[in-house]
Amino acid sequence: MKNLLIICLLFLSFNFLAFPQSDKGTVVTDTLYSKNLENNFGENPNRAVSVYLPPGYSESNERYPVIYFLHGFSGNNSMLTPMAELLDFAIATNKIRPFIMVIPDQQTTYDGSFYSNSQIFGNWEDFTAFDLVKYMDDNFRTIAKNESRGITGHSMGGYGAIKIAMHHPEIFSSVYGISPGALAIVREYGPNSSTYSDFAKVKNQEELNKLYFGKVIVAFGRSWSPNPNKPPFYVDVPFEYQGEELIVNQDVLEKWYKNMPFYMVDDYLDNLKKLKAIKFDWGRNAGDRFTIQCKMFSQKLENVGIKHFAEEYIGTHVNNIYTKDGRIPNQMLPFFDFYLDFEQE
Repeated sequence: MKNLLIICLLFLSFNFLAFPQSDKGTVVTDTLYSKNLENNFGENPNRAVSVYLPPGYSESNERYPVIYFLHGFSGNNSMLTPMAELLDFAIATNKIRPFIMVIPDQQTTYDGSFYSNSQIFGNWEDFTAFDLVKYMDDNFRTIAKNESRGITGHSMGGYGAIKIAMHHPEIFSSVYGISPGALAIVREYGPNSSTYSDFAKVKNQEELNKLYFGKVIVAFGRSWSPNPNKPPFYVDVPFEYQGEELIVNQDVLEKWYKNMPFYMVDDYLDNLKKLKAIKFDWGRNAGDRFTIQCKMFSQKLENVGIKHFAEEYIGTHVNNIYTKDGRIPNQMLPFFDFYLDFEQE
């Protein structure tokens, strides 16, 4: 009997060694059609969605929390494939327990949706908060409650994560903005930069493509103040130049304020208080528009008693983020490991 038990144990050990569980997650990509994105201006309502499934997902019946990652301006969902190595590393080194991550493609003909509901170019926020979350809960083994959903992103995506969390604490419990942009009107976004005087001289898309901040302003306009009767860019902007004279369009400026988190705080205090955790960071050498607006936003939150974490690190807007010693595996993911609920229902 003893010998038989030893043989059985050896057999089981051999099978375990011969067929080890993979220590790598998998990335699957699908296409999600959204009625919220239907429009008459050429934006595709069929959006690619890439999902990271942790090691062992296919061999288990476990459910997992989901981290919703929003990409930056001119980016798309394909960034999840190279990121998967970082996610595997973070799980293998116990920086975070196994989780699901999803990145939706929100690259538009104007380079980025800014995760906002536009009157004519599609309701990108509703696509993210409602359609994408429903898709994930319907098709993957998620823990389908707000305590188990976190939202994050880099640059434009950091902005989108913060704004959507401010709007929807019933869907997302925690938010981490990585070097978020578009929090407030400062520097290149403001009237005393050259952005608007340069933009006033632009007559077509070819000329616009040569102006980075001109493209950003058009993206802001299509997201927050679209005008279907104003070709070629179909936007209203808050600051215009007529010759050398600066004209402030106050009604348009108010529309922009309603979509930029620094100015939204007072109107969304109750929602901010419902969030379990808020964090954002920025590189010291990212440029004044990022460092200034992030500090402004943090100070605003502090002034109204909203607990949050705000951190300046040594880096630019793009470095020290997507590496094994960078922000994603060492700050962002551990943040969600601490604040998300991993308990299965």
